[in-house]
Amino acid sequence: MKKEEIMEKITSRIKKCHACRLAETRTNVVPGEGDVNSPILFVGEGPGEDEDKTGRPFVGRAGKLFDKILESVKLNRKDVYIANVVKCRPPKNRVPLPDEIEACSPYLMAQIEVINPKIIVPLGATAMKYFLGNEVKSITEARGKLFDWKGGIKIFPMFHPSYLLRNASKAPGSPKYLTWEDVKKLKKMYDELTTNEK
Repeated sequence: MKKEEIMEKITSRIKKCHACRLAETRTNVVPGEGDVNSPILFVGEGPGEDEDKTGRPFVGRAGKLFDKILESVKLNRKDVYIANVVKCRPPKNRVPLPDEIEACSPYLMAQIEVINPKIIVPLGATAMKYFLGNEVKSITEARGKLFDWKGGIKIFPMFHPSYLLRNASKAPGSPKYLTWEDVKKLKKMYDELTTNEK
């Protein structure tokens, strides 16, 4: 069975899911999208209002900024896979609760198994904690560094685009400036990984 077909099966399960309270308030599930053969998987916290309406990840204001961040290093969202820790929108965009994350975890784990990325990029603190637990104190401390994870996969945390919307400065040392540094590093790794495959 092809990766795409397996991913479709996971998606149809997510659509029927009622494992936690988030299912009660969702409009659409947001399974994820992108290239299932990409060496890079981005993982956000959870869908927001625009994502809940469309069923697609990172399409609101933060999503538009996310696209620009990728485009700044000549990457496209079609080159990577984008998912979230939880697949349904938490009410009022609150942080997903531990039991909601736990209920949704098998879906993300199944997606990781299908994609088998070389690098997972958690966007923001919630996604980072999902992968690294209490190994690191804060996203500020962890961003731009590589951490070892299961199966030889590396974790490369970055700031969440919504955090960058709240911190507009591009001055050296600012979150936007650091994100520019991080995405350049990520592009270099992406190029190395895709060159090796050819």
